[in-house]
Amino acid sequence: MITARQTRAARALLGWNQETLAEKALVSLTALKRVESVNDLRVHESTRDQVRRALEAAGIVFMTSARGEGVMVVDEQPQNTGQKQR
Repeated sequence: MITARQTRAARALLGWNQETLAEKALVSLTALKRVESVNDLRVHESTRDQVRRALEAAGIVFMTSARGEGVMVVDEQPQNTGQKQR
């Protein structure tokens, strides 16, 4: 399950506003605001799943460990850095 903080961070990494994410996830803006709420509002798991899938489709990877949670954005194709691969 993704957290509200992860959702907000992922959206920030992509440069998306709430309206954009709601549109891409096919959820209402009100539902997305509930997903991102710091007050731990109740949200249908299917809504949270739609938001997660939309973010993952845009290249977001969600991470969770004993030390906390995080997100990162990855490219589909690794960029050529001029170094030879071994």
